[in-house]
Amino acid sequence: MNQKLYRLLECVFLLSIFLSIGLHELNERSRFSLLNEKTVESAAFRSQPVTEDMISFIQPLNDPGEILGIYWLESGFIKKTRTEWYSKDFFKKAKQTWSLNPAWESYSAACCAIWDDLEYFPVPESSNEVKAEVSYVDSWMYERNYGGTRGHEGTDIMASENVRGFYPVVSMTDGVVLHKGWLEQGGYRIGITAPGGAYFYYAHLDSYANLEIGDTIKAGQLLGFMGDTGYSKVEGTTGNFPVHLHVGIYLTDTGKEISVNPYPALRYLESRKIKCAYERG
Repeated sequence: MNQKLYRLLECVFLLSIFLSIGLHELNERSRFSLLNEKTVESAAFRSQPVTEDMISFIQPLNDPGEILGIYWLESGFIKKTRTEWYSKDFFKKAKQTWSLNPAWESYSAACCAIWDDLEYFPVPESSNEVKAEVSYVDSWMYERNYGGTRGHEGTDIMASENVRGFYPVVSMTDGVVLHKGWLEQGGYRIGITAPGGAYFYYAHLDSYANLEIGDTIKAGQLLGFMGDTGYSKVEGTTGNFPVHLHVGIYLTDTGKEISVNPYPALRYLESRKIKCAYERG
């Protein structure tokens, strides 16, 4: 009787080990499947979920794209906080695993395109006594109704003083001017293609700096001034909303135009503001 019981317990023990190994293997395969050729197009990736702790970790870095790409895969594209994530050694080891996935190269390139060219917050800080504050929230996919119901594909940087032509707007990256001119929804806008391939979109401008399509620009270079243009087919229309800057970030290398949430990138750039003297007209 004791021998039978022993064998039964032995079988149960071995079965539990095999189940544990199987579940671990299943979990690893499931986690590995997060990365595929469609990952960059997913709503989870496009929302760019980043905790404030992770923002603080990457702020000193000039090339945070790859680290964030690994962070999202490790976290399952959910905002999470784990102490071991705030270590370059952790990301180095994790990369060894994720880089075995055939989709890694294109995924990593997309992450770097969004993040590694970022240099300056798009609205400078006042260096004199003139008050010129801005604010913004994570409004990704908030409902918008002009021209039909849709999700908000950007972040609105709001002016504390509702004065058009007062707040300068600078380029967040180096790049080339791809688009300039009037759009019904965006008003006077300018679009910059950064070196990594991402497209940075600045809308509702009041006026432009002396720039033309095809011009090469540097990060921090003046693009124009914040305004309230747009929401009309009639060029020059103003006053349909308060003065603000709409910032959008898009990926185009996949053959599709994919919008991603700019809010985390703006949080990353919060400590990188150019200072300039504001002047009232």
